Amino acid sequence: MKIDFNAGMKQLQIAVLAFFVLPMIACGQKSETFEVALKGIYKNTVPLVHENEIDTWNSAILLDTRNSEEFEVSHLPNSRLVGYEEFTLDSVSSISKLDTIVVYCSVGYRSERIGEKLLAAGYKNVFNLYGGIFDWKNRNRIVVTSKNDTTEKVHAYNKVWGVFLKRGEKVY
Repeated sequence: MKIDFNAGMKQLQIAVLAFFVLPMIACGQKSETFEVALKGIYKNTVPLVHENEIDTWNSAILLDTRNSEEFEVSHLPNSRLVGYEEFTLDSVSSISKLDTIVVYCSVGYRSERIGEKLLAAGYKNVFNLYGGIFDWKNRNRIVVTSKNDTTEKVHAYNKVWGVFLKRGEKVY
């Protein structure tokens, strides 16, 4: 049986917009909408880590769970693309199950799913980056291109989720 990840993401987007985001925007609470949307999508199955906490970890392995098109636009420095739909445990077989791993995507939904797979496979120190690359960039952190050049561009996934990217240049 093949799972249609895109259909699930579309349903999730509609649910988050309808029940969490639009009512808050209508009430003028734009500053809180991102946090509310994140609470609506996280299952809290993978421990969250905030961007400032990563600075204190010398050897954390950063895994980007977005697709290659998103990764090519920009990604966190020193991160490695593992993807979402194409993710396999073979792609991380060189990583020790005791290493500290931080997974991320645009906002944290896809990375939480990959984090669940890593934990189920016996990886012990897996964390999901709170707010993904959007929160990272919104806090004025550096993102780089495939050539390791600093950039302001961030793939905004789509226009629904792109509203939460407040800094940088949105790319669709």
